[in-house]
Parts: sequence; structure tokens; C-alpha cells
Amino acid sequence: MNTSATTRLTVAQALVRFLAHQYTERDGARHRLIGATWGIFGHGNVAGLGQALLQYGDDMPFHQGRNEQAMVHAAVGYARQSDRLSAHAVTTSIGPGATNLVTGAALATINHLPVLLLPGDVFAGRPADPVLQQLEVPYAGDVSVNDCLRPVSKYFDRIARPEQLIPAALQAMRVLADPVETGAVTLALPQDVQAEAYDWPEEFFADRTWHVRRPAPDAAELAEAVSRLKRARRPLIVAGGGVRHSGAEDALAAFADTTGIPVAATQAGKGALRHDHPCDVGGIGHTGTATANELARTADLVIGVGTRFTDFTTASHTLFSAPNVRFLNLNIAAFDAHKLAASPLVADARTGLTALREALGKKVRAEPAYVTEYTDDKERWEHRVDACYAAEDDLVRPTQTQVLGALDELATEDDILVNAAGSLPGDLHKLWRTRSRDQYHVEYGYSCMGYEIPASIGVALAAPGRPVWALVGDGTYLMMPTELVTAVQEGVPIKVVIVQNHGYASIGGLSASVGAEGFATAYRYDGEDGAPYAGGPLPVDLAANAAALGMVVHRAKTVRELREALAATRAATRPTCVYVETETADTVSGPPPAQAWWDVPVAETADRPSAVKAREEYDRHVTARRRHL
Repeated sequence: MNTSATTRLTVAQALVRFLAHQYTERDGARHRLIGATWGIFGHGNVAGLGQALLQYGDDMPFHQGRNEQAMVHAAVGYARQSDRLSAHAVTTSIGPGATNLVTGAALATINHLPVLLLPGDVFAGRPADPVLQQLEVPYAGDVSVNDCLRPVSKYFDRIARPEQLIPAALQAMRVLADPVETGAVTLALPQDVQAEAYDWPEEFFADRTWHVRRPAPDAAELAEAVSRLKRARRPLIVAGGGVRHSGAEDALAAFADTTGIPVAATQAGKGALRHDHPCDVGGIGHTGTATANELARTADLVIGVGTRFTDFTTASHTLFSAPNVRFLNLNIAAFDAHKLAASPLVADARTGLTALREALGKKVRAEPAYVTEYTDDKERWEHRVDACYAAEDDLVRPTQTQVLGALDELATEDDILVNAAGSLPGDLHKLWRTRSRDQYHVEYGYSCMGYEIPASIGVALAAPGRPVWALVGDGTYLMMPTELVTAVQEGVPIKVVIVQNHGYASIGGLSASVGAEGFATAYRYDGEDGAPYAGGPLPVDLAANAAALGMVVHRAKTVRELREALAATRAATRPTCVYVETETADTVSGPPPAQAWWDVPVAETADRPSAVKAREEYDRHVTARRRHL
């Protein structure tokens, strides 16, 4: 007979109490696994999780959201800033509240960032069928709209009976804390089950610590890696987000110092080395620097560290073009370590780099001519950055790159920049001089418009006291400004820079380059001759909108006013916004063009000259694509 102590609680109460006692541990440091819960309440969760969060408010901090997708973005921002050692939960009602989670879940899973999703669900007991917001599926009675979350979740379960929560909750925590498997985790909670009482074993609520492992490399794989490095004459390191997640920046710097091998960075890896480290050569790929990309074209060994080698990094498999190029991939995930027919080194990034450096000793050192080559190229690129940032006249309207230049003037290693979509990621990857390991927070795995504002709140919650900047274009601002209200409500002093360029500038440029002539990418009236979106800009006042949502707003019409506004915003202790309308970039102050190709298929047949010319250009580039075998 089982005589262990039990406590009678509802499923929702038991879940909240359980979550408050979960921890992670890495390198001897302990962190709370679920730091807080975000929520929007409806009939599918208000009486269950809503009541439970009220009951256990002293144990589980709560944040009130305005948009379900945005709540996930805020949670993701928090998780990334916390090095994936702490995460947030998100609860929603059934129906549209639940399906609004899908985009955020995809972003979390693609970026390997932990978030716990707790959507309400239809009645498990089916007392009335269908109920409000129930999806009826004639061939399956157990399907609900929450099943949309299955393909974008790393773990999914539906709790149809109270006792199912125990194994499901433990599996959920395991996945959230796993450095390989982590991503969105979904526990769908039927609204009747949430409120149902059950006798829970007290052991379920005991403190539980999940160790975050640092696997060491296999001896044979390490020996092969050393052999390849010894034979290389033009090696190049590509640092990805795994460097950040592992906290491997110091190990990477030590490896670079010892070997002199240049280090290029993906969007997720930028900041792995400070911009002024001698071996840092900037971003790589379609949005990278000329320095890094020229090295990539001639590299005979590409050493990936914690990178997934996406199409932007590889320039759609056209960048690494040396005939004899080979790959060595250090990655905690075997799936990524084997990409590009690489020699795999499956290990934690920090552990792997340390082991590799120790195994090499002083037997590998980049040739002096190679070091001089990339050092001189880097210096030439820095002059281009200076030209992009410079403003000869501070009484004129700034360009977008001059906005970044003005921010660069006042930023220190404490500042954190959050961005995700539009033309800013490309400019930032090429130009921004990263001063600390976590300053550069650009979400480019999913490049989700609307991410920046809510994510900046999550970042600020994880890094209190540090200036957190959300850099948004007008297109992304209009997607999801609602969490400004949350920042105002909770007094989270985010700094929002709204760059007004009257449309989707990035896609407008891409559209022009692929023969679509910028169609439907500008926020303008139709022209007088009827040409679509060719007239004057729409009279939309985003600064007034931000002010109406409770933000302090500074309008900047010139470079001088911009500098003053940014300085005032950085010093602000309330959520504050800088609104600036930018000038169209020219060849002096605009960003450098792409330094590598990106495959966006162009119409194979068309009768408009722009599309015909774009196809000719496409056919020229696509011949350079290769499969690495």
C-alpha cells in the first residue's frame, strides 16, 4: 500500500506549483528554470491556470501580455539573454489565443531557444460537442486547433487526465533543459481538466535540478580534427549561435589567440569575439563583410563552431568555392556537425574548443602572410564602416546607416541591440561594432517581423539595469506594437528606435533585384497616373501611436536631433521611443551592397524587361552553386 503523502490540488494548481520548483545547473551555477509566466486569459484558461497563478502568485511571477505571439517573443528574448538556462511559460485560452502561439513557437524551435507553452484546450470530457471555438474534424475526435503546434514544438502532449501531468511535466522540463533538443514545448490543457482536483504525491513538488551537460569530444573525432587543422593553409572559423549558448566566447578567443585563425560570425554568432579582436573579421555570408567573404572563397578548411550553416551563411552554397575546401564542424548536435560532408566534432562548444586547443598545443599557427592579408582587409572594411556612419552635415535628415552610426557613438558594452527583420539585420551584420558577448541580439533564424519590441522586454527582464534597444522599421512596428503597453505597465525601460522609411524597404530592394519592380512594398498612395503605390507617403504618425500607447517619444528630424534624442533615451528610466524618418541611402552613406549571393528564384519566363534581366543575372549566379560531398 502506498503511504506517501499527497496534496489535493487542481491540475492547474499542481502545474504552477511544480514549475516553481524546477531548476537548471551548469558549471556549478543554479538557475530557476521557469522564471515567470506570461498570460492572456479567456474561457479556456481563466478558471484553471488563471486561478492557479493567482493562488501561487508569491511563487510564480506573472506578466500580462497583449498579444499571444508577442508573449512568446518576450519569453524567447528572456531565454536567449539567460543563455537558455532560464525560460518563461506562456498561457493562453483555447481557439485563436492558442493558434496565435504558432509563429512564436516556430521561432523558438528554429532558434533552439526554450519556451513553455500552456494553451487551453476543448473539454476532455466532451459534455457538449462542439463547444465554443472547437475545430470539428469528422475523422478524428481527439484533434483540436492546438495540434497546429505539434510540428513547431520539440515536445507536445495533451493532458486528458490529471495523472498524465506527472510524466508529461517531467518530459517537458527535460526537453527545455536539453542543449540539443530545446525549443518550444507545448502542454495542451483541456479547460475541464485544468480545474479538476487530484491527490498529488508530495515528491512531485520537491525541488528538482536539471543538469545542463557539456559533452566532451570523442577521441577519434578530436584526432581527425587536429589532423585537418595541421594540414590547412587557409583555415577560417565560422562562429554561430552555439558559441553564445555554450558561453564559449573566452574559449574561442583563446583558440584564436593561439592559432591566429580568423573568425567570421553568423547573425547568431556575432559578438563571439569583440569587434576589435585581431582575429575578428566580421559577419559572413549574404549580409557579411567583404573581408570575411573573401576569406571564405579561398579557405581550404572551414571550421564551423555552433552554426547550422543556413543559406545566408553559405550564400546559398556559392560562398565556399575553393576546389579543395573541406569542413570541420564542432557542434553539440550531431545533425549539424555532419552538414556539408564535414568531419564532425560532436561536443559542447566550450569543451570542444578547449580540448582542440590543448590537443594542438603550438603546432598550428596561421602563416604570417595570411594574418597580414586579413588584418589589412579588415582595416579597409573599417574605413567603409566609418564612411557609412559619417554625416558631414548634422542638420540634414539621416540615412539608416547614420542612425546606426549615431547609436554607435554612445553605446558601451552594456547596451543590447534587439532586431529581427527588414533591412536592419543586413546593415547591422555588416557594420555594427559589437562590444560584448550579448550586445548583438538579432533573431535571424526565423527573421520574424514584430519580434523586436516584445523580445526587448524579455531581454530587459533578464538583464535589469542595462540599456536595451529595440530597433524597428515602420513595417515591423505596424506588425506588433502592442507590448509597448506592457512595457509601460510594468515600467520596463526599453528604448525603441522607430525608423520610418514608408514601407518594406528590405523586400522593396529585393523585389527590384528579382524583377518584381518593388510591387506592393511601399506604404504609399497610388500615383496620379494610377501606378500602384507610387504616390505620396501615407499620413501615418507612428510617433503619435507610440505616445498613445504610453511611451515617452522623441522626434528627430536631423542628425543633430537624432544624437540628442538617442542620448536622452539612453538615460531615460521609463519606456522611451525615438522616431526618425530616414533619407534614402546613397553610395556614400548607404550600406555596402551584398558581398555574397542569396538564392531567390526569379521568373523563368516573363515579358517585362526587368524580370528578363533579373533572370539572366540569376542564371549567372546559380552556376556557382555546389554541393559539398
